[in-house]
Amino acid sequence: MKNLTLKSEVLVYEDRNELPEEIARLLAKAEEAATRAYAQYSHFQVGAALLLNNGEVVTGSNQENAVYPCGLCAERTAAFSASSLYPEVPFHTLAITAINPVEPLKEPVSPCGSCRQVLYEYEQKFNQPIEVILSGQVGPVYRFRSVADLLPYTFHAGFLP
Repeated sequence: MKNLTLKSEVLVYEDRNELPEEIARLLAKAEEAATRAYAQYSHFQVGAALLLNNGEVVTGSNQENAVYPCGLCAERTAAFSASSLYPEVPFHTLAITAINPVEPLKEPVSPCGSCRQVLYEYEQKFNQPIEVILSGQVGPVYRFRSVADLLPYTFHAGFLP
């Protein structure tokens, strides 16, 4: 087979103490944002922290509604807020984590398809990759160089309580 390339690359930190300081700080902001989620129905709290190229950090948390299609994921909450506040500033890094109240998440949580599409469009808008950090409550942390690298990884019902 000719001209094969590896499309998806992920750096895995098995030991959270090995995280670079800037990633650990951003992940801490995502963890804090998760505690502010309005997750009255699923009880699955997601937090996102988005570092912009200007150094600002915008956070978001999932916001549920009894009519499920009316809610919004943490990733899109952060992205839309950032785009509204700083419409011309590219996104640099996005950290995502979640809280499962029944049992600590032992693997990183990945964005849903709608969030991936929205984030990918911001990559396209600014012609710049958005680094993505994925975390559960414990266990490894995944670091992707671009939203485009997330396409083979899916959010699934196994994360929910």
